Amino acid sequence: MKKLFLLFAAAMLTVSASAQKTTITSNKGGDNWYVGGNIGLSTPVAKFPYGTDAEGAGRLKGFAPKLGVRVGRNFTTVFGLALDADIYALSSEKSMMKQKTFIDAINVDLLGTFNLNNLFAGYKGEPRPFEVIALIGGGYSHSYGCSSSGLNAKGGVDLAINMGANKAWQLYFEPAVVLGQPTPSWRNPFRKLNGKWNAIAQLSVGVNYKFGNSNGSHNYKFEQLRDQAEIDGLNARINDLRAANDAKAKQIDADAKTIQQLKNDLAAAKNVKPVQNIVKQVVNNNVLQPTIIFGQGKSTVDAAQMASVAMVAKYMKNHPDARLLIKGYASPEGNPELNQKLSEKRAQSVMDVLVKRYGVSANRLEVKGMGATDELFDEVDFNRVATFTDLTK
Repeated sequence: MKKLFLLFAAAMLTVSASAQKTTITSNKGGDNWYVGGNIGLSTPVAKFPYGTDAEGAGRLKGFAPKLGVRVGRNFTTVFGLALDADIYALSSEKSMMKQKTFIDAINVDLLGTFNLNNLFAGYKGEPRPFEVIALIGGGYSHSYGCSSSGLNAKGGVDLAINMGANKAWQLYFEPAVVLGQPTPSWRNPFRKLNGKWNAIAQLSVGVNYKFGNSNGSHNYKFEQLRDQAEIDGLNARINDLRAANDAKAKQIDADAKTIQQLKNDLAAAKNVKPVQNIVKQVVNNNVLQPTIIFGQGKSTVDAAQMASVAMVAKYMKNHPDARLLIKGYASPEGNPELNQKLSEKRAQSVMDVLVKRYGVSANRLEVKGMGATDELFDEVDFNRVATFTDLTK
């Protein structure tokens, strides 16, 4: 019997596995447990002479109330196991268990449960409102009145109604048959005694509560699966976002360095006292006195020269009709062509500062690269300058 039951359970597991969709959520150890209770009545399956009573009990002539509890777990959407215990009490004189004791007999069974709806029609992502669940298994029976015990086999069907918004509650009606209860000894529950089945039929009504699962519900759910093309697309998107994030991180680092350099330049400019640039006396009175000195090979206006540029900007503000010619010069060392370009860049750099920082209109400014010279000042280094000529004088 044990081998037969194991073979049947293995076969049903195979069937249930084939009936599952690969999208069912994983079943962790604490998932899909339930507990419940039931009440009902039992009666002999056939007239059965018991002990010295030649008449014995008769089918539907004697009834015994029963109270049952059940703890179970669903391993798949089709197959599960349940530990079932029934207590029979206050049996009538014509029941098969007629006894003088308050509790007449007990059954303790391990049942395999098989959801026939899911087996044949598949799981739909949540339990159906109405389901048919087959139960089969066996266990132990004991009669207190005659102190006899033995093996039993149990089979039944649950006509279940799933209730509640989360379908956590299950109301069921269960017709069932228990073979070999009570038995006078440890014998095969499928045998007949005196040509009659040693069995009872019972009808129960019960309620199960299904505990919450790791998937956030009280039942199995479908996984949100994606096809390979969608997965590849998401991976490509992730890689693009990572690359963009890396680029932004590098840009932030570069901007931070630029900000720090500007802070350093500002601090240096605050510590430098403006000095009057030494200029060569010229005959023309339309040449302004401030000049902008550049480093060798440099065309950007140094922070230390900003005071001179500010003086020119103030001059333009005080003389709104004035127009300036900015001349750029280079010292005589080096390639003449490079010196010409360098002188042009120096003049343009000064103009950009006047326009962008001090708001002087570009229409009032002209630039001209004068190339290399050593005639403006006696010191060679002093000839790397930009000068200002008022064209309106």
